[in-house]
Amino acid sequence: MAIIHSSSCSTSRSYCYHSNKIYNGHGYPMLTLQEQTAADELPLSYPPFISSIKKRRLKLKEVACQGYPVGWYGEKRKSTNRMVKVICYYLDGTINLYMRPIEGITIIVLLDQMTIASYIDRLIVPVPKANGTDYMGSKRQRSSHESNSIKIVQPDGPSFTLDNGSTVRWGDWKFHVAYDMRAGIIISLASMFDADKREFRSVMYRGFVSEVFVPYMDLTEEWYYRAYFDAGEFGFGLCAVELEPSKDCPENAKFIDGYFISQDGTPGKMPNVICIFERYAGDIMWRHTEDAIPGKKIRKVRPEVSLVVRMVSTVGNYDYITDYEFKQSGTIKVMVGLTGLLEVRGSIYTHNDQIKEEVYGTLIAENTLGAYHDHFFTYHLDLDVDGHENSFVKNNLKTRRMINKSSPRKSYWTVVSETAETESVAKIQLGSSRGAFEMVVVNPNKKTEVGNEIGYCLIPGGSATSPLLSDNDYPQIRGGFTKYNVWVTPYNKSEKWAGGLYTDQSHGDDTLAIWSLRDREIKNKDIVLWYTFGVHHVPKQEDFPIMPTLSTSFELKPTNFFQHNPVL
Repeated sequence: MAIIHSSSCSTSRSYCYHSNKIYNGHGYPMLTLQEQTAADELPLSYPPFISSIKKRRLKLKEVACQGYPVGWYGEKRKSTNRMVKVICYYLDGTINLYMRPIEGITIIVLLDQMTIASYIDRLIVPVPKANGTDYMGSKRQRSSHESNSIKIVQPDGPSFTLDNGSTVRWGDWKFHVAYDMRAGIIISLASMFDADKREFRSVMYRGFVSEVFVPYMDLTEEWYYRAYFDAGEFGFGLCAVELEPSKDCPENAKFIDGYFISQDGTPGKMPNVICIFERYAGDIMWRHTEDAIPGKKIRKVRPEVSLVVRMVSTVGNYDYITDYEFKQSGTIKVMVGLTGLLEVRGSIYTHNDQIKEEVYGTLIAENTLGAYHDHFFTYHLDLDVDGHENSFVKNNLKTRRMINKSSPRKSYWTVVSETAETESVAKIQLGSSRGAFEMVVVNPNKKTEVGNEIGYCLIPGGSATSPLLSDNDYPQIRGGFTKYNVWVTPYNKSEKWAGGLYTDQSHGDDTLAIWSLRDREIKNKDIVLWYTFGVHHVPKQEDFPIMPTLSTSFELKPTNFFQHNPVL
């Protein structure tokens, strides 16, 4: 199928030249919901598959299947086929199909022809039991420690406004919220009102999830290809689910619908895929108790109330909770919560003592291995700190040794600033270098009254992991943008997707890692900050049969942006 490629865009945001050339590179657009559903149904009427199910003494009516991208593993041929590998599961006593995989079968479906191109039944492995996999309701008695219900009430209504269904005003914040089939939530035109200057000052032109890379570590025949790009292959927004009031979002939330394009080009509506709400969890924004003044005791406390924009994407077995939290202090906190179901492999083992080989995972229940895997979230953060022309500064914290006797101390640390001139200088692999540093996007053309450069600081959370795969492994070639946690590039309208414009079956030759090899100038330019964070997930028994939410986050925090604390 010919794909029209927008090959050259101006770095200006006001216009973009589109090419009419046919795209002949590697990769395909993301899968559609309709073709995934059709592919999932094919095995159920395919005689060799029906025979395999009978051979395993399973009931065909209890079988459910799902298709997954095939990836790329060094094949030299020019692929002309969009395809998926279909994996099947067994219900029969549970709705938790992911805990009951039918192992040993490989089914390749050609999507454009919608036919089964290859079928292999390699081995028979016990299907894990249904017992203990139910998560819909518990038969256990109510715990004596179970919490009473909590209600969130705003008698005067919410403090934020939602104009034209997309422009949010809350406190000193003003920003735009949009839904995108690939990225999910897009936050744009975020600005903060400065009470001293009596004007709105720009913070971020656009921010969104650019890619979610999930490589599994199981190298067996039915598993090695499982290295997913959840945004570029499935669509992080296309997998968004309708949010349930008072459960997914609190009672005081407002909701936004999303609209997508179906396979035939017609529009479709996804109701209530984004919610917006004010949150107060009993946290403290700032406080101080002063008892050093004779005869007086002074106490001042300000509660932390924030505004949250939320979406939940269910990509197969995993549910991702994405929050953008706006704080009165000018901070934007981005959080991702991982929950849902593990991807597990059926196994002959029922006890850990039986295992004498590499099984690429944790035995979390009888005949059930939870595969080791990673989740890497790469964010496109086009910051406009008080204007378009910005620079990226590393504030290195350096230890200094006392070489004279001017102080009884032997050492101290100080800040040594380094402004990145080009892309190669800006990239950072957190945890790999000695020392500590701050990462600040500054506006070198504007300063505070006391002479500091105006900026916003990137503050990593506790999960700024780096990949452990070798650089020449095929999933890592395609996911090369995860090698560094931080990249900085000059703004280019065509460079939005870290994994490439067409990610399905891509070869890793159109990614953030490749663009950045040009080593372009980034000092005092319109720049984009890319940040990757995530987790190396070693499954635990507590993740079975459904995972408690595992959260990770980062913050964008004003750094000499205001003249003083803006929430006095």
